[in-house]
Amino acid sequence: MAPSKTKQNGHDKAEPKAQGSTEDLLKFYREMLLIRRFEEKAGQLYGMGLIGGFCHLYIGQEAVVTGVQAVAQEGDSIITGYRDHGHMLATEMDPRGVMAELTGRIGGYSKGKGGSMHMFSKEKRFYGGHGIVGSQVSIGTGLAFAHKYSEDGGVAFAYMGDGAVNQGQVYESFNMAALWKLPCVYVIENNQYGMGTSVARASANTELFERGYAYGIPGKQVDGMDVIAVRDHAAKAAEHARSGDGPMILEMMTYRYRGHSMSDPAKYRTREEVSQMRETRDPIEHVRKALLGGEKVSEDDLKAIDKEIRQIVNDAASFAQESPEPDPAELWTDVLVDA
Repeated sequence: MAPSKTKQNGHDKAEPKAQGSTEDLLKFYREMLLIRRFEEKAGQLYGMGLIGGFCHLYIGQEAVVTGVQAVAQEGDSIITGYRDHGHMLATEMDPRGVMAELTGRIGGYSKGKGGSMHMFSKEKRFYGGHGIVGSQVSIGTGLAFAHKYSEDGGVAFAYMGDGAVNQGQVYESFNMAALWKLPCVYVIENNQYGMGTSVARASANTELFERGYAYGIPGKQVDGMDVIAVRDHAAKAAEHARSGDGPMILEMMTYRYRGHSMSDPAKYRTREEVSQMRETRDPIEHVRKALLGGEKVSEDDLKAIDKEIRQIVNDAASFAQESPEPDPAELWTDVLVDA
C-alpha cells in the first residue's frame, strides 16, 4: 500500500504524501469523521432491522470522496455505484434525508423508495447510487457529454470500484469519452476486493489506472488513504478535464474495513490484514496525528468535533425513525415524466 514513485508509459503512479494547511486538515477531519460515524450508525440500525435490503458501508474509504469532492465546483456532476452514503454526505446532502432514505421513510431523498443504493439529489447534482455494477460509468459519461454540449464548464465525476472496472460498458464509455474529449474524471476506488475476490484474482492487469491507455486517457495511481494526496491529484485531473483535454482516470488505492455488504462475513481475508490497515493506514487517524503532532489543535478540540458529529448523526437517526413510512400510493409516483 506504500506509494510508489515508478512511472509507466509516462504517467506517475502514487507519489509521496502531500502537505495540507491546518484549515484544510480540520475541514477534512470533520468531513471524514461525519462519514465514519454515519456509517457506524447505519450499521447499528441495520442490525436492529430498521434498514432493509442491501447496505454497503464506506468505512475506511473516507479519504477518497472527501478529497475528490473538495475540488468539485458548483455545477459539476457526481455519480457512483452502490457504496454511496459517503458520496452523498460529501456532496453536502442532509444526513437526515440520507438516513431517512436508508430506513425507507417518506423524509428520505427518494421518499423512502430508493433505499441505500438508489437515492439522488437534483439540487446537489448527485445522480445516484446505482445497483448494477458499472452502470454508473456510462451514465456519468453521458453527464460529461451534457456538460460539453451545454458548454457550462462542468465536470462529471464518475466513481467506480475495482470490480466494475472489468465490465464491458466501462470501456465503451472510455472510448466515447476519449473520442469526444468529454470532461469526465473517472475515479476507481480500488479497495482491494470486488465482493470477496481480490483484484489479483480478477484482473490480468492489476494496474487499474492504465485501463484507459488504449484510448489515450491518462491515468494516475494515488494513495487513497491520504486525503491531501487525493485532493491534490483530483485538482489536477479536474483541471485537465475542465480545460478541454478530455477525461482522466484516477485509481485510488484504498481499503474497506467491513465486508462487501452487511451480510458479508469477509472470511476471504484475515483479521490481521484488516487490523494492520486500521492501525497503520487509517485516513482519519492520519489527519488526526498530523493535527496533533504539529500542535495545530488540541485533543480537546478534536473531541469537541467528534461530539458535534455524533450529535448530527444521532439527530439523523432520530429523524429517520420518527419520519413516517411512505403511503402505498407512492408506488405510482415518480415513474413517468411528461416532457
